[in-house]
Amino acid sequence: MRVLAAMSGGVDSAVAAARMAEAGHDVTGVHLALSRNPQSYRSGARGCCTIEDSRDARRAADVIGIPFYVWDLAERFHADVVEDFVSEYAAGRTPNPCLRCNEKVKFSAVLERALALGFDAVATGHYARIVETASGRELHRAVDPAKDQSYVLGVLTQQQLAHAFFPLGDTVKTEVREEAERRGLSVAAKPDSHDICFIADGDTAGFLGAQLGEAPGDIVDAQGNKLGEHQGTHGFTIGQRKGLRIGTPAADGKPRFVLDISPVDRTVTVGSREELAVSELTASKPRWCGPPPAAELHATAQLRAHGEEVPVTATVLDDRVQVFFKEPTSAVAPGQAVVLYDGTRVIGSATIDSVQRATAGV
Repeated sequence: MRVLAAMSGGVDSAVAAARMAEAGHDVTGVHLALSRNPQSYRSGARGCCTIEDSRDARRAADVIGIPFYVWDLAERFHADVVEDFVSEYAAGRTPNPCLRCNEKVKFSAVLERALALGFDAVATGHYARIVETASGRELHRAVDPAKDQSYVLGVLTQQQLAHAFFPLGDTVKTEVREEAERRGLSVAAKPDSHDICFIADGDTAGFLGAQLGEAPGDIVDAQGNKLGEHQGTHGFTIGQRKGLRIGTPAADGKPRFVLDISPVDRTVTVGSREELAVSELTASKPRWCGPPPAAELHATAQLRAHGEEVPVTATVLDDRVQVFFKEPTSAVAPGQAVVLYDGTRVIGSATIDSVQRATAGV
């Protein structure tokens, strides 16, 4: 097969490309230039999308012995990921930019271009598995639970999975680094990237503040009593405990958490951990990794990239999904993705629109 290997400049994508070439495929490496100004993006271990990463990817391709190109997708990335991130926070929601990048860039723009150029598939260094079945390809969790990335791949359709390879899904990270060293890849010991690649210093609140400006408002409790003030709702996420800067302590002396964010009236509502608990949620824009599931299903749900699975019952309609938790769960934020699983198999995902608190009146 003719395979396009997306090479970020890290150890995972380098080993993934090497494995595809060793398997006998006709592999071409491509690095995605995602920054309008590479100097403003992170460097080294702090992220990806830098000039340094591009050079590391090229050196890895040379060692593997495959052609290598750089594709400039900066404008697409800025519109579909960066601007989406800012607008979602401005609306009081909490987006996942890695998930959006997979959906809009890596497995939409890149795959579409690859197929148009005559490639059969795209390979990446994501930790997830594709399982061939009689009814088509299925997306499953990786064998290394600490590195599993199936959550951020839950936006992929079966058509996209039909043209995707994840060569590292059956390998733990330590073995990947050892293999990279054996292959003579200079990125063998390169640290993993962390956090959000397009925020240069890791200061998300500062980045959003520079984009959106100050919009002062009140911090209130669930009864509407004013407890403090803030400089912008974009500086908060549901479930946040630190950095609230509330002068008035809670009556019981326990920490407060962000319960709700309302950009319209610039209000941030806080309360106890018990008030944070959610019994159900409604999500929209479902994307199924296979055929749409039955109207009602019992499954497990993951609500954050590194969150735990929780048992749920889901009711599926045409354009939305209602998810009922077997036990109340906390820190569920609109804008996040809910990804449904059947064992290790990813059923699909949807974007959380609203939640129902387990505590009456919150």
